[in-house]
Amino acid sequence: MGDLADRVTTKNKGMVSELPLTISAQDGLISQDEFFNKKVASKDLSSYLLLHHGDFAYNKSYSNGYPFGTIKRLEKYPQGVVSSLYIAFKPNSSISSDFMAQYYESNNWHKEIYKCAAEGARNHGLLNVPPSDFFATNLNIPITKSEQLKIGRLLNAVDQTITLHEEKKRQLERLKSALMQKMFADKSGYPAVRFRGFDEAWKQCKLGDVGQTYTGLSGKSKEDFGHGKARFVTYMNIYSNPVSDLNMVEPIEIDERQNEVQYGDAFFTTSSETPEEVGMASVWTGDEKHTYLNSFCFGYRPISKINPYYLAYMLNSQSLRRKIVILAQGISRYNISKKSVMEIPASLPSAEEQNRIGLIFKDLDQSITLYEHKLELLKRLKSSLLQNMFI
Repeated sequence: MGDLADRVTTKNKGMVSELPLTISAQDGLISQDEFFNKKVASKDLSSYLLLHHGDFAYNKSYSNGYPFGTIKRLEKYPQGVVSSLYIAFKPNSSISSDFMAQYYESNNWHKEIYKCAAEGARNHGLLNVPPSDFFATNLNIPITKSEQLKIGRLLNAVDQTITLHEEKKRQLERLKSALMQKMFADKSGYPAVRFRGFDEAWKQCKLGDVGQTYTGLSGKSKEDFGHGKARFVTYMNIYSNPVSDLNMVEPIEIDERQNEVQYGDAFFTTSSETPEEVGMASVWTGDEKHTYLNSFCFGYRPISKINPYYLAYMLNSQSLRRKIVILAQGISRYNISKKSVMEIPASLPSAEEQNRIGLIFKDLDQSITLYEHKLELLKRLKSSLLQNMFI
């Protein structure tokens, strides 16, 4: 390592920079204000190490998943300062900076740190890696600079694609959140945002006026039923998505005494450790027979025709969730009654407007899920390349 990089020991004398940084395994060298929402550094930063764009820092603190600490390159800012507990360095002309940055994203350097690392005497989570030992570690690198550059560019391209997909996913989530606040009517009977061509007031009612409740498999668990030909919807379905995820339905034996769920039924959680999780709702859009509702939730079946996707997102809109959370009662565990939920005021637009609202949220969730899937594949690709492109 000492042949490839020079140690950075310049202190922040004269307060050249007032930007204290920390190392995040996911975000790299990042401002403490951005990461912690506050500064945790001392007021006097003159004893901190001064880093410039492209310099590296090694945080010797180990954590779950990072047993040998974290090494990151400064990329977000022109300069910043880090604690003198970090080991800072900059690559020389013998190695591609991009290759080095990606090398330290892999686990290949761990075995070298293992040889010289020992836990601090006070067991405070800091590896005892002296700078001299760190710069004596061995790195396996391609002989030619051109191969280093190609490896660095390839992995950087994957990183950039991951970042792009993460940003698109965040934008979709922000759009969905904004629409969830604006596309459902308030007490006035009119939503703040609606599709062109719709201008009539929404129908004001109570949930109990347009639907009826039924109970789940009270007091029984998967073990009580074994693995038979029927399935039940668990409360975990409700937390996962406004529209029920068929992958989370678990097998049980057929129990003819219980009510089967039907297309368009809603499910509510009845009990949780926090009031914010009580009354969470999901809507069943599957057509499988012999599917029942588990305990810790109750079913709601509209008696008039309501678009199930509209119902799913309406029940999870911020305005209605606020009304439900207020009704949650308890101390160590919070509960809500079916009767109180059925008294909650709701607003219903025309069938055509319900369809339009349900469709836009359905499409948004499908797009968000698509980006989640793409991100998972890209991260798997990155992990595979990190394992196989370094020795």
